[in-house]
Amino acid sequence: MHRKNENVTRRSFLGAIAASPLAMAAGHSDAQPTPVKVKGPAVWLDLDQAALDDAYDQAVYAPNLQQITRRYASNSEAVRSRLGAPRRQAYGPAPIEGLDIYTTRRANAPINVFVHGGAWRSGVSKDFAYAAELYVNAGAHFVVLDFNNVVETGGNLMPMADQVRRAIAWVYRNAATFGGDPGRLYLSGHSSGAHLAGVALTTDWRKDFNLPADVIKGGVCCSGMYDLKPVRLSKRSSYVKFSDEIEQALSSQRRLEHLNAPVIVAHGSLETPEFQRQARDFAAAVKAAGKPVQLIVGEGYNHFEMPETYANPYGVLGRAVLQQMKLG
Repeated sequence: MHRKNENVTRRSFLGAIAASPLAMAAGHSDAQPTPVKVKGPAVWLDLDQAALDDAYDQAVYAPNLQQITRRYASNSEAVRSRLGAPRRQAYGPAPIEGLDIYTTRRANAPINVFVHGGAWRSGVSKDFAYAAELYVNAGAHFVVLDFNNVVETGGNLMPMADQVRRAIAWVYRNAATFGGDPGRLYLSGHSSGAHLAGVALTTDWRKDFNLPADVIKGGVCCSGMYDLKPVRLSKRSSYVKFSDEIEQALSSQRRLEHLNAPVIVAHGSLETPEFQRQARDFAAAVKAAGKPVQLIVGEGYNHFEMPETYANPYGVLGRAVLQQMKLG
């Protein structure tokens, strides 16, 4: 009896070994080792070309990209069904040079101008109305800009920056026509829109537009780029024609002498390492320049989830922008 149990135990033990993953792998000549990714030479900081390219491609870090951008559009449509269609106004002669104004009932109300993202190459104003309800209900006008994308400008970012500036100037000069207070004009943006918002915040408004230097009273820049050098080294240079002039002129971190408004800089904790670093470095540079800045990190949010918090008064960005604009 003892001998039988011993044999069963031995057979069970040997069978278990034979069935183990290690033994199975060793017994098959076609088993392939896991490939080891070889890191190339550093291109920017400690990132090789592949890592840098990934760091400026949000889709690599946000697998729910398509789901969220579809939600932008559907939530924007739902907001329009409740608020009504916006007032559409032209700020320039080109067909794309228009803006959507979602008006509040409060007289002489503050204004928030929103610059949408899309990697500089996509996005239209109608799909970024999802936050309008928060502003309108809080007693502010919400203005969403349309402008050319970089494909339409032949790879040149300068016309896009110019359009955003001209749109802001139009809002300031025409605020009274829709019940807005030009003395309380605020700016917000996301992703490449935050880059363009940063450019507008560091514009010499007195010299370039004959407007007050502090035409913008406060800015919120979420998940943006504020120094174009590493972006120029990434695969975005395949569709953006960077030059030394553009890199210098459109890197807001290098033009802080023209910053005349407090800035909130934000990023999500699940964004790419470069977008997180860009936000940290920009906030640190503004602070070092002796100007008011607040850095906000949205814990558990990726790049595309962050701007949705603009629409929630208790959200990461909704709370911040209402406080900045002194709205309840």
